[in-house]
Formats: sequence, C-alpha cells, structure tokens
Amino acid sequence: MAFPHRLDAPELPDFSLLKRLARDQLIYLLEQLPGKKDLFIEADLMSPLDRIANVSILKQHEVDKLYKVENKPAVSSSEQLCFLVRPRIKNMRYIANLVNADKLSGRTRKYKVIFSPQKFYACEMVLEEEGIYGDVSCDEWAFSLLPLDVDLLSMELPEFFRDYFLEGDQRWINTVAQTLHLLSTLYGPFPNCYGIGRCAKMSHELWRKLEEEEDGETKGRRPEIGHVFLLDRDVDFVTALCSQVVYEGLVDDTFRIKCGSVDFGPEVTSSDRSLKVLLNAEDKVFNEIRNEHFSNVFGFLSQKARNLQTQYDRRRGMDIKQMKNFVSQELKGLKQEHRLLSLHIGACESIMKKKTKQDFQELIKTEHALLEGFSIRESTSYIEEHIDRQVSPIESLRLMCLLSITENGLIPKDYRSLKTQYLQSYGPEHLLTFSNLRRAGLLTEQAPGETLTAMESKVSKLVTDKAAEKITDAFSSLAKRSNFRAISKKLNLIPRVDGEYDLKVPRDMAYVFSGAYVPLSCRIIEQVLERRSWQGLDDVLRLLHCSELAFTGLTKEDKPSSESLRLVLVAFLGGCTFSEISALRFLGREKGKRNQKGDVGPPWDLRDKGQHLEASLGSGSWVPLAVS
Repeated sequence: MAFPHRLDAPELPDFSLLKRLARDQLIYLLEQLPGKKDLFIEADLMSPLDRIANVSILKQHEVDKLYKVENKPAVSSSEQLCFLVRPRIKNMRYIANLVNADKLSGRTRKYKVIFSPQKFYACEMVLEEEGIYGDVSCDEWAFSLLPLDVDLLSMELPEFFRDYFLEGDQRWINTVAQTLHLLSTLYGPFPNCYGIGRCAKMSHELWRKLEEEEDGETKGRRPEIGHVFLLDRDVDFVTALCSQVVYEGLVDDTFRIKCGSVDFGPEVTSSDRSLKVLLNAEDKVFNEIRNEHFSNVFGFLSQKARNLQTQYDRRRGMDIKQMKNFVSQELKGLKQEHRLLSLHIGACESIMKKKTKQDFQELIKTEHALLEGFSIRESTSYIEEHIDRQVSPIESLRLMCLLSITENGLIPKDYRSLKTQYLQSYGPEHLLTFSNLRRAGLLTEQAPGETLTAMESKVSKLVTDKAAEKITDAFSSLAKRSNFRAISKKLNLIPRVDGEYDLKVPRDMAYVFSGAYVPLSCRIIEQVLERRSWQGLDDVLRLLHCSELAFTGLTKEDKPSSESLRLVLVAFLGGCTFSEISALRFLGREKGKRNQKGDVGPPWDLRDKGQHLEASLGSGSWVPLAVS
C-alpha cells in the first residue's frame, strides 16, 4: 500500500539509504581486489544482489564473469576469484576444493571470500583445517536490510527460523542486534521498544550493549521511528499456519514471491515464456489489490479493464493536436497499465484453477472450525481424507499442525493414525519431518490421559462461569487447558459477527482470514500500542509462556516529538506472512498510523529435503506503522 502525502502525517524515513550503503560497501570490498576478477555468488544471494548492484555496476568495478556456487567444478580462467557466500560449512568445503585443486595443478591465483551478512569462527576453522586459511582473504558484507517496498524491509536470511527455533542456534542474534543498531544510527534513537520472546529479548539486550558502547552517536538526533516491536515467530504459529486469502498472500502461495519479485509462467503471460515481475507500490494495479480479500479482486480488475477501455476510446474524437498530446503523455502509461492488468488477471485465473482443484472452500471451512474449536472429529476426518487423496503434502502438514496447536496437542490415537497415514501416502522419508515438527512444537502428542480441550469449552458454554470453573477443575486431571482457546477468548481473536461479514468494507483485521480470525501477532501489537506497555496483558503473557520474556525498553533521550511517535517498526524474528502485513496495513489506516514493514528471518524449512513447510512465511519481518 502506498501512503498518500498528508500534512498531518509524518514523513517516512528514506529507506533507500540502506540500499545505497549496501552497494557502496560491496563496491569497496570488490575494489580491494584490483583488476579483473570473476565473482562466484551463492544462489540465495543472487536476487538480493540484483536489487542492490546489478550486472552493469559490477562490470564497472572489473567483475568479468559471474558464476553460481554449485556442486560442480569451477571453469573460471581468471587469475582472481571472489566468492560472495553465506557463512555455511558447505561453502567453505566448495572453496577449499577449488583452491586445493589449483595447488595440485601448480596454479597460483588470488582468492577473496566475502561473507554475508557476517563471518563465523566455524567457517574460518574449516578453511584452516583444509590448509587454505593463509591462501584466501576474508571479509564481511554486512548487508542488513533490503528495502523491498515503501513499507517492507527484509534481511533475506532463509535459515533464521530453522537455525534458531529448531536447532537452537543463536548465531543470528548478533545480526539482528547489529541491524537495530544501524537503524538507530541512521534514523535516530527509538523512544519506545517492546518485545516478546526469548530471541527478541536476547537481541534487544545485545543491541542495548552496542548502543552503550557507542554512546553519543545518536544523541541529539530527532527520532524518526517512535516505536519498535520485536516478536518471536513461535509466539504465534497459528497465524502462519492459516491459508492466506488476501491477493498478495495467494500470489505467494501459488507462485512464490522471492525478494519482492515473482516469476509468472506461460499460463499467466499467455505466451511461451516466463516473466519476472517486481511486486511493489510502483505497480499501480497490484498496489490497489494486494491487501484485498480475493473475492473482491476480480470485480476490481473488471472495473479497471472497463476504465482502461474508456481511456483508449477517447482517441476516436481527437484532432491531430490532441492525438499528439495523447501519444506523448498518456499512451505509454496506458500500455504499461494494460500489460500489468493482463498479468494480474492471468495470475487470478491460475490461482482460481489451483484452488478449485484443491477444494479450497472446504479447506478454509475446516481451518475455521479448528480455530473456533468446533467439529473437531469432522475436521480430523477431513485431514485424513486430504492425506489419502494426496492433495498436497504441505497442506496436509499445515492442517495437522493447526489441529495440534489449537487443541494443545493431538490425542495419541489420532497422532499415530495421522502420522501412519501420512507416511504411507507421501513416503517414509518424512519421518524426519515429524521429528522436526515435534521439536519445534508445531506437531505434538498429548500426554497419556489428556483429552481434547474442545470438549471442556463446549460444556462450559452451557453453564454459568462458577459452574464452568468447577468443571474445569474436574477436567484438570484428564486434560490440559488449551492455551490457544484461552488466549483467543482474552484477546477476542474470533470476532462475533451479527449477519454476514462485509469483506468489501472490513471493520477489523479479521478480514485477512475471511472474518474468522484476527492474527494474534497483530492483536498483540494493537493492544500494546493502546496501553503503551504490557500492563494489563499479564494473563496473556502467562498463557503464552512469556511472562519473563516480554519487555519494554525506554530511551533516556529527551521526550520525542509527537511526529516521531506516529511511526512504528515491527520486526518479526523468524518470518511473517503477507496476511500479517495486510492486517498491519489495515491497523495503520484504522488507527491513523501509517505502516511500514520489514523482514528479518527466513522461511521455515523443517522438512528433510529443504522444502518450505509454509510458503506464505517469509524470512522474517520488520514493520513500521505511523500513529496519528
């Protein structure tokens, strides 16, 4: 969503500065290897690099040829080789094999390794073990945040979720802290900082140490960002597991948005080739539909097509001078709009075909039932049927995880049954998938003697609060109360709707899930902003097991201006969905805040073959809003 310029609204910081800094630093590192050189780039750094420094800029700084780091021998004939890689052990083995092969053949070359975003001691140890540490020079490209749009920043760290939330590896916490430090250096101190989660707390503490070490660097600067939120992804898994129904989310689910762009295939372009399209506010058609519920998109595109036709029809009554002005001033823009309109209509058709084939309405209905805690038996049967029909291995896993989290774990009998059916349907190689999901807390089994908490909630609706409390105590020996149900009730995550929910003119953030559910992460942000602290949310924090992991950090700076307080940055540590981004944009509009989003983590990758469990979950996110 593009933010209109208003005199009463704060100006957004110039985040293009982040891109310029990253480009200048990379150029500086390349020039430390003077003369012609070949550049080897890791695959998942290619898209970010293209957004920061394209091929022509690299050529200007004597990069001769570009190669992808992959599992095959290098064929470069250059006397200087530069490697732009993530700090991964496999990359060190690749470089070591290349250097040692040159040594065996008696060839002498210069080698430079640029780690992004930072180098780790383990990588240097591998280079030393391989006997090439003295043959290569190492440096860091501290590429921190990539502006993907006017309100979206990304650290493009695809391994963040797996490393921290699955493996318990804390190596990226320093990267997050350094990024926060960079933002405060460029855009002034943050008057208010709120966080929830262990990763958020450690990142905040390390960031504060960095600020103290360089005390005075931001003193006297007017803050441009008034509030910063740090949220761990595991605080709200439910939102990430729900099917997306806003247009941008469905485009991501269907085509995979990578680094702010998408590859539309022949089925969308109506030609024999694919087309890479940048999805941001500059695409006027996309900008108007990105946050819309999918049911509204076709109507908008249809009206847009009629308006475009009317614009073209104006030519018929023009004289020569008017035609000349039309061609020079309007025709190019109309043609561009026509091209984009055609692409998005094609994308909508492809999405519809895929979702119709998967019986999307039944899937959504089942998800809503799980969120509300009704028809659990029927929902379990639907998941079993979904697995048996082999509709989608990822969607089957998502439904199982959603059932597990909303019901506080699966009954042992259901867990064994669903796991057996899944392995029989999709293959025994997914045994590791189940182990990973269990370790991450996404798919768990209830302890013997526990039962589904939906039963308790149903019974309690039929009696008074006092009687319900007694019934709860009676159940306590058999069942563990579902935290999701309690949190949902405390924060009103399931809206009570009188009549049909209006998706064209939504009244709350629940529209991003067809009016059935308000994203927990976004509700927490809304509540804290209203209170300006965690006060009054003690019960929610206890249910989230975050009583000791929620914090409020206030600077010692002079009282910031009301203008700066109106801009809020939200950082999702471990990834976020486009549904959450749309919900925060809605919150920004409704609360008079002008939003801005950013990204700090990875897509989650819990399966053994490196595939994404949930395509909608990006690599983390930072989101600023603006409070009027």
